[in-house]
This record gives sequence, C-alpha cells and structure tokens, in this order.
Amino acid sequence: MIEAAKTLGIDRPLNLGDLIYSFKFRKELPDSIIETAPEGKSWLLESAGVSRYRFRLVAKGSTSIKPRQDLAAVKIPDATPEIIGAYALGDEQALLAKVRYNRLIDIFLGLTTYSLQNHLRTQVKGMGQIEIDEIYVGINKNGAQYVIPVQAKGGSDKLSPVQTTQDIACCEAKFPDLICRPVSAQFMEKNVIALFELTVEGGEVLVAEERHYRLVASDQIDSATKRQYANRS
Repeated sequence: MIEAAKTLGIDRPLNLGDLIYSFKFRKELPDSIIETAPEGKSWLLESAGVSRYRFRLVAKGSTSIKPRQDLAAVKIPDATPEIIGAYALGDEQALLAKVRYNRLIDIFLGLTTYSLQNHLRTQVKGMGQIEIDEIYVGINKNGAQYVIPVQAKGGSDKLSPVQTTQDIACCEAKFPDLICRPVSAQFMEKNVIALFELTVEGGEVLVAEERHYRLVASDQIDSATKRQYANRS
C-alpha cells in the first residue's frame, strides 16, 4: 500500500491496518474495484492468514447485512441503567450494553444465556487475528449448550458477513462441543435494535431470522399491545 501510494503520488495512509479493517467491516469497496466483479457478483475482502488478505466473489447484495424496513418492532421494557446510557463510550459499546441488560439474546433465541467475554481477540488458523465484539454461552430447556458470538454495529457502520464467518470459525475452534448460533445487532432509529441470527450455506452468510425490538418505558406498553403479543405466542 505504501508503494501504491507513491506510484499514485498521494499521501500514504497513516494507519495501514485500519484501512484494511474499514473495507472489511465498515465501508463499501471503491467503485474501481466493485466494477471488476462479474454480473450478479460482488467482492468481499477477507483475511487469509496472518497479514494476508484476499478478495472473494459472492452473490450480489450479500456483502452486508441490512435491517428490513417493513418489520414491526416489538416493544420491550427498557432495563438499561441510566448511568450506562450516560457514560457509554460510543455506539457499539452502548448497543452491547443495551442488548446485555435487556437480555435481548435470551428473548431473541429463546435460550438462557450469559455474557462470557467482551472483545475477544484471538488467532484463528487460516485467518490470523480476529476479534469478537461479545461472546455468550447459553443453554436450552433440554440441556443443549450453545456459544453465541455477537457482532454489534451502530451509526453508519455496516454489519459484515466477513465478521460472521470469522466468528463461526473461532467458535468451531475454541468451543467444538457447543452449538454455534451467530447473532448480529444494529441500532436503528428511535431506540430500535435489529437482531439477526445468521447461518452459512454454500459459503455465503444468510439471515436465518430477523427481529426488531424497541426499548421503551414500561408505561408505553398498553393493554392492547400486551394482548396483541400474547396472541402471537
């Protein structure tokens, strides 16, 4: 990248690692790269080992995970301590805290779960170093045990299928006896949180289930809404 900057006569990026990270997880690739993909395909930038990266072709439209705009949001009494909201250091940390304090992983997956670790950094064979935003372990009524890697994004950052494949690979290596159920979370407007359960088929990340939850004061959930929710179960 330094040589390329010299060739183009532009200033070299100050943080080379952040440049790669941004295009893997946050930003769309430049048009000059996007336009080289065959019709119906798009490029993903992913890790291929320690300090190694590769471009991979996937189906067009599957380079990011975006919330549906036509999905109703379920109202949940907001159990987030006010002091957490006041001092959260950024959208991602605030989102992880709201998901944790409101037990949204439990509600979404129908499991009893426990937060195991935030920002787990580790090495995965064939990928190099990865980081999982938060990792949960859980159990269902039959005793089956699960590991749930959570990817969280706020603001304009995009949910990346690349991070999902990394999360799955890490869980398969570190927790081979647990069932992996990867989840992605994203802030939407008006205190709505979108949750996705993801799966991999044919090498591509697909949405298995999507739900939206709106955190509100308990007095904003009236009797009619409660009856409506009861009739869905």
